[in-house]
Amino acid sequence: MILALVEQAGGIADRLSLEMLTLARRLAEVAGATGGSVHAVLFGAGAHTAADVLAAHGVSTATVVEHERLGEYAPEAWAASLLQVMAARSPAVVIAAGSERGNEVMAHVAARAGLPLAANCTDVRPGERFGITRQRWAGSLLEDAWLDGPAWLLTVAPHAVAIEERAAAGATAVERFTPALSEKDLRVRVSGRVEADPGRVSLTDARVVVGGGRGVGSAEGFADLEELARLLGGAVGVSRAVTSAGWRPHAEQIGQTGLRIAPDLYIACGISGAIQHIVGCKAAKQILAINSDPEAPIMEKATYAVIGDLRTVVPAISAEIRRARGA
Repeated sequence: MILALVEQAGGIADRLSLEMLTLARRLAEVAGATGGSVHAVLFGAGAHTAADVLAAHGVSTATVVEHERLGEYAPEAWAASLLQVMAARSPAVVIAAGSERGNEVMAHVAARAGLPLAANCTDVRPGERFGITRQRWAGSLLEDAWLDGPAWLLTVAPHAVAIEERAAAGATAVERFTPALSEKDLRVRVSGRVEADPGRVSLTDARVVVGGGRGVGSAEGFADLEELARLLGGAVGVSRAVTSAGWRPHAEQIGQTGLRIAPDLYIACGISGAIQHIVGCKAAKQILAINSDPEAPIMEKATYAVIGDLRTVVPAISAEIRRARGA
């Protein structure tokens, strides 16, 4: 049996968790290797609602963890709860998305249980030896390795597996579970939230992302990128150089130490394309690079390129969009 940690918010399963479930289902379909079923574990308000739609992703049973102290995320408490579910289920594999939470919780589980953990996997090959392929060095290297142990812990690299649904054989059975938690388990937890502007498109969900780098020149220079993103119904992202300069917040940073995105189109404006940034945007279906330097590393990754000054090119694109729409 495969035990999958599914992240959700407001009753909607996270995109990275749905990618992870695709790989989990493939594992379950390997006869005799893992016991043939996928069981999900969910936390937080809305977990019951999220669990109800998991049948289409191969989940036969969903365990909703309920505890009066688990209204918000608490990594050690999640890990303690997951370990208790593992003790009851005896899974062959425990798997999570390679998100910040997924990697954090699974690291706690591995340390407490003394089990091997392979993070950021892109493929798995169960058998006498459990083979995995995982990303190393910020995704610039793929490593083949084997896991040895009574159970295998994995996280799935973001956007490495496409979400695949299939006709559900039946509804997911939902169970409740109340863990035994100590004060030590709850010493680190989310104590408050600042809600994002509901009028803005999330970077992780946007179908179009307009990215800006050092070449934008200043915080004021992002006005043109904001307009283009608005016209395309997208979001603005930035490189690390921009956040380091204080022009834009870290929440918009794309890259190894920021967000990893997978839009249909990524428009990279004035971004050189260091490997740390490419890690964050390489899952984009199409990349349009706008740069005055034809030798910039981003050009090797771009599907299309415009060689020119972004201060001229970006407003021209926006003007053409408005003209085509009769605006």
